[in-house]
Amino acid sequence: MATEKNSSWERRTWPEMKKLAAEVPEAGIHLLKSRVYRREKDLEKLRKGGYSFDGLFLENPWYKTLFDDFRELSKDELPEGMASGCEFGSVCINVMLYMPWLVGRCRANGVVFRRGQVKHISEAARLSHTGERADVVVNATGLMASRLGGVMDENVVPVRGQVVVVRNEAPYMVTKSGTDDADDEVCYIMMRAAGGGTILGGTYQKGNWESQPDPNQAMRIMRRAVEMMPELTDGQGVQGLDIVRHGVGLRPYRNGGVRIEKEKIGDTWVVHNYGHAGWGYQGSYGCAQDVVGLVDEILGRPKL
Repeated sequence: MATEKNSSWERRTWPEMKKLAAEVPEAGIHLLKSRVYRREKDLEKLRKGGYSFDGLFLENPWYKTLFDDFRELSKDELPEGMASGCEFGSVCINVMLYMPWLVGRCRANGVVFRRGQVKHISEAARLSHTGERADVVVNATGLMASRLGGVMDENVVPVRGQVVVVRNEAPYMVTKSGTDDADDEVCYIMMRAAGGGTILGGTYQKGNWESQPDPNQAMRIMRRAVEMMPELTDGQGVQGLDIVRHGVGLRPYRNGGVRIEKEKIGDTWVVHNYGHAGWGYQGSYGCAQDVVGLVDEILGRPKL
């Protein structure tokens, strides 16, 4: 979750995601309640700005005005060790359905997809299906913005996230402000739409490029999940989890925050859109609107 300073992207994305969940089932998004717990032992850190990179766990979060059903949890709704928490209606995306749906929407609107390799950002301008040089290149290369010629952004680093995907169904999404296992290990549960499985997480390991799951971390992830939500396995603990697979993703984090700006590299106009870490989907529509605005500026199009 972005900080309030950078919340514009998520504020503009939420209505679109909510609409897709309610009206477009083929997009693979569903509505689901979400709970956020603030641990007693994390309160001092929270109040001193220790979570300055993430606005999710703040005691007075900016997003309370975003969700019309936002509420603070009562003391008797909190698990042991939690100082406070909140609940609100959110969405969870089955990306295995959502990404193909987006591709279909693009193709229906005339987008031509091409696969290729480029070593320098300027080479992308020559990949246009028209056979002519593209007027603008949108750089949405994520983590590879750190290695792409012409960009080579040293502020972009991976944040390794390990998860366990299970068949067990979670009645709501939930996360808490920290764990006792390690500072770079986190705890969250979210059930994807349309049979996409329930995701148990996780880790937040900045600068770690390891792509293979760590079995010891997997055990800690599962233990934390069933401790936080015993009903996930009807009280059977880790043994009651029906595991689909273990996975690792590398979030495209950027020191200094998301980069959305225009730049002329050689004779190629580029609009950058990268560095979203773990919240790219939930800020995607707002970011895309800003990208379109910058492309229009380059092409001299009037603002609508």
